Amino acid sequence: MVRKMTVPPMKLVDYEGEGTQLCAVVEEIGNITLKRALIPEPAEGEVRVKVKWVGICGSDVEVFRGAREPEFISYPTRLGHEVAGVIDKVGPNVIGLKVGDHVALRYIWGAFAEYVCCTPFSVKSLPKELPLIEGSLIEVLPGIIHAAELGDISPHKNVLITGQGVSGLVMTQIISLYSPRNLVVTDLFDEKLALARKYGATHTYRIPSPDTNTMDIVGKDFPDGFDVVIPCLLEGDGMVDAINAAGQNGRIVMYGCIGTCHKPVDFFKVHKKRLDILSTEPKRDIDNRNYFDRGLQLVLDGLVNTEEMITHVVKLENIAEAFKLRNEHKGDTIHVMIDCETSSQ
Repeated sequence: MVRKMTVPPMKLVDYEGEGTQLCAVVEEIGNITLKRALIPEPAEGEVRVKVKWVGICGSDVEVFRGAREPEFISYPTRLGHEVAGVIDKVGPNVIGLKVGDHVALRYIWGAFAEYVCCTPFSVKSLPKELPLIEGSLIEVLPGIIHAAELGDISPHKNVLITGQGVSGLVMTQIISLYSPRNLVVTDLFDEKLALARKYGATHTYRIPSPDTNTMDIVGKDFPDGFDVVIPCLLEGDGMVDAINAAGQNGRIVMYGCIGTCHKPVDFFKVHKKRLDILSTEPKRDIDNRNYFDRGLQLVLDGLVNTEEMITHVVKLENIAEAFKLRNEHKGDTIHVMIDCETSSQ
């Protein structure tokens, strides 16, 4: 059975001092606070990572807003999974990894903290010449590369990506490497569309509001819809829009839109158009690792830029302000990075 996202255990305490660390906890919807916790010790087969950088992902924002279904998340909870740091302790029976290794983590949730422990499966070693701040975003690349492959993209196909947040902009860079006939992207903000054009989009369209039907904006140029639609939005309502934008015999790859959907889904339209709807994330552990390797290599080769979209850097001590900033959804706010190396370290 494929491994899933795990939340490393962390024992909260009501005191500070030696052996304790800061960590962030979402107490309830819209309220993230700092707590003290014991610094964890790696168990057998685990390593401990001194966390340096964690990006605020759209999925973190969804949980913060309360946009995930109760069966997926309950409160209080911990967030943060776009992680880069340095191994500072190795538990028994760990082979290969060593103290001082620079690493990115995947499938670890709850890393807005100074230290986390995990198994080697969740660890990707990084070359030390790659800045750690750029390494944290490698965590999203396995899912994005998988989405691109599911799209079965070729030079005669028109592709639409809705949403140009962090993952959407990385998706645009990856999809452009598959050489579609047209790579069309939409977003609410001109600043993000400018980056999308730089990253290979052939057509960009500014959407006036989140409730706008995409085809009302792009339909004049693409009246038959799109061969492949990849929504990179947060809430599930974007799937209704994706179904409308997909052409006959088209394919929708659900990279985003896994939050709550408040609109009715027209399944007859899905049937009438003969649409394929596919979910992302590798279904085998070995694929997860292979996509991790490929994603890192694309960054090292200069084909995926993970640094340019970083617009804000905020200390862990100010994480509440960072979430407020990220939740405001402005054009000049793209990727907000949390610096977890606190003054107490």
